Amino acid sequence: MSHAANAPYRSAPTETTGMPSGIPFIIGNEAAERFSFYGMKTILAVFMAQYLMTSAGTPNYYTDSEAREWVAWFVASAYFFPVIGAFIADAFLGKYRTIMLLSMVYCLGHAALACIDLPPAILQVTFEPKSWLIAGLFLVAVGSGGIKPCVSAHVGDQFGEANKHLLTRVFGWFYFSINFGSFFSTLLTPWLLKKYGPGIAFGLPGILMALATLVFWLGRKRYIHIPAKGWAFVRETFSRDGLRAIGGLVSIYVFVAVFWALYDQTGSAWVLQAAQMNCDFAGIVWLESQIQAINPLLILIYIPIFSYLIYPFVGRFITLTPLRKIGAGLFLTVAAFSISALAQAKIDAAQEAFRAQVAPMVASDSIDFAKTTDKLRSQERNATAQSIEKLLAEAKPA
Repeated sequence: MSHAANAPYRSAPTETTGMPSGIPFIIGNEAAERFSFYGMKTILAVFMAQYLMTSAGTPNYYTDSEAREWVAWFVASAYFFPVIGAFIADAFLGKYRTIMLLSMVYCLGHAALACIDLPPAILQVTFEPKSWLIAGLFLVAVGSGGIKPCVSAHVGDQFGEANKHLLTRVFGWFYFSINFGSFFSTLLTPWLLKKYGPGIAFGLPGILMALATLVFWLGRKRYIHIPAKGWAFVRETFSRDGLRAIGGLVSIYVFVAVFWALYDQTGSAWVLQAAQMNCDFAGIVWLESQIQAINPLLILIYIPIFSYLIYPFVGRFITLTPLRKIGAGLFLTVAAFSISALAQAKIDAAQEAFRAQVAPMVASDSIDFAKTTDKLRSQERNATAQSIEKLLAEAKPA
């Protein structure tokens, strides 16, 4: 059945040494999709803590800790649904149809987020902004998470034995497109939120996701469509050998999970931390959400530096395996979060010192205010009494 569904398309790579013709469409799709995801995620914590309103136009903000918690749940969901998306693609729909279907869900999620900024008259007869927010985040998590394992695997499907040597180059472009889209979105959407509000700030990523879906669809006749394996895949996956293979990966993913749990604080805790700091740098006052642009910018800069200078030089003395590179990166991650913790400790200490300094002044002002209020009330009572006496005197017969 799955073979018949994929009949109009090629189901096996051609024996060519050149670049597969569908690759530009996949790369373009990835750049636009990553713009949409990171553009939305970049402003999420700040929007929740500073911009969320009710349908009546009154503030309905989350606290900083609540905003961090919601962002964490959203990211966790976005990384849970890849398991579901991969299973659907491999067992039932194939990668192309799974990507197309869940990309439409993804677009609906962005549309729901843009509806947060509908006119109050419309919001009052539909849903509260907070309801649009939760619905949008759920749909984006399903869509973005579901396509995540399929797109990169779809890249690999385009290559055969004759041109598989080009895979490294293509995945380099693929990774570049991710950070290219991420960099520009993390600079742009915080500014749009501040300048034009959440409707435009959430709407533009939605437009980019619609564009990503269109670009991917335009390349459909150029792709290699590997058919889904059906229930045979399900039986193989949940067989004793399949479960044993999955279990063998658990020890690796424990460390990976710790890293990502820390890394994703850069999109919530670090953003809210930046709101308490001086963001004036290079003569520009940056928005707190824009600090996230540093990561993709440094990746774009460091990819050629490490690939052509640092790795070849270090490789003369040490064999650089992928695991060693990952290990070095994890140690640097510890250093980065230690610096963040020290910065937060200084912020907290400064706030405590400020409160200790201001508290006596507030107490003194409160006492003075109370005395002034009592004095005014006394004067008011005296004036009222005098007015009554005057009226009574005038009312007496002569």
